[in-house]
Amino acid sequence: MLVAAPLKGVPAAAADEHLNELGRLAATAGADVVGVLRQRLDAAHPRYYLGEGKAVELRAAVAEKGADLVIFDEELTPAQGKGVEDLVGVRVLDRSELILDIFAARARSREARMQVELAQLEYLLPRLKRMWIHLSRIRGGIGLRGPGETQLETDRRMIGEKIADLKRKLADVALARAVQRGGRAGRFRAALVGYTNAGKSSLLRALSGDRDLFVEDRLFATLDSATRSVDLGDGYQALVTDTVGFIRKLPHHLVASFRSTLEEAREADLLLHVVDVSRPDRSEQLEVVGDVLAELDLDGRPQILVFNKVDRLTHEEERTLRERIRALESRPAVFVSSLHSASLATLRETLKARMRSRLPRVHVQVPTGDGQLLAMLYREGEVLTRLDDGSHIDVTARVSDRLLRQLRERAGIRIMEVA
Repeated sequence: MLVAAPLKGVPAAAADEHLNELGRLAATAGADVVGVLRQRLDAAHPRYYLGEGKAVELRAAVAEKGADLVIFDEELTPAQGKGVEDLVGVRVLDRSELILDIFAARARSREARMQVELAQLEYLLPRLKRMWIHLSRIRGGIGLRGPGETQLETDRRMIGEKIADLKRKLADVALARAVQRGGRAGRFRAALVGYTNAGKSSLLRALSGDRDLFVEDRLFATLDSATRSVDLGDGYQALVTDTVGFIRKLPHHLVASFRSTLEEAREADLLLHVVDVSRPDRSEQLEVVGDVLAELDLDGRPQILVFNKVDRLTHEEERTLRERIRALESRPAVFVSSLHSASLATLRETLKARMRSRLPRVHVQVPTGDGQLLAMLYREGEVLTRLDDGSHIDVTARVSDRLLRQLRERAGIRIMEVA
């Protein structure tokens, strides 16, 4: 049974979309939705969140539908969660608990499992008293995955120790990630960020050609970051990283615990903010992602908006959207479909232009007989001008830091950086 009780300031269309998304989250967690209860509130009731009359109506609906789980779209206080459970007699979750449960079910790597467990335990700690009620009837299921029965039977001190231990282990993981990133120093890095199910993983698979990347049309299909090398043409290569998707009302503890994974975005030269153009609420999703990036202190990073799934629009809809984005957005934007490789050419060119703009320009005098050096400049740099002058060849080129170091190490080569 789903419960939506937005405050009166929330527009009706937004409230409906939030409820639809809650239904998709419930389906992702493995639940069958048997009914929906709605109420508009001026303020949340301290005991039930809902008004007392509506709470009684919820109890009757749960009994009539035979529901064994109630999911609120809003975050409940421990007292509200306990109050509703006492009234309706079944397990009660709020949106944050549901998202945590989905993450627990989807976590595959050791790091992701630790991150989710940390978020769950931090969420559980102030709600421990309420959880004791269920210890005698735990049978698994939605909202009860993750830390497990042993953690739920511990006291606050033991949970606190477990939280501290997980934070230490995740700090070690973050250090190892920093070492890995150090090994990629000097390479251009871009990070895919965006709302969950915007098509980030599909886009990375299309760009890299790696068919083994997991892709599924479901919320939070992947939690672990994946980095692939992407060929941009003309000898340019970029490292592109897929990161965990965001969602409205994302639990704060979850954002905090996944901070080490999102360090990939912090260290990136460019953020590719992927937007699903087929979503009617894409403007709100843009805002949600912006808010999360701000919370992570990433809102100041260079960004390109990547409007994905344009294959779902008519030509007229796409033309209108392009005009609207040009009028409203100061950030550069590209329009792509991960299902049509030809549409990715503009994105590749945009990434290549960003890379080229960062490369130093140098003037090199290449001896006429040094074909190896000339080939290196063409292969690993971008030759802008070339002038053959008998004894030597004057070349102006954009080169990477690594290639510039190699040029400086060669004896007898005159190099001058060009502003």
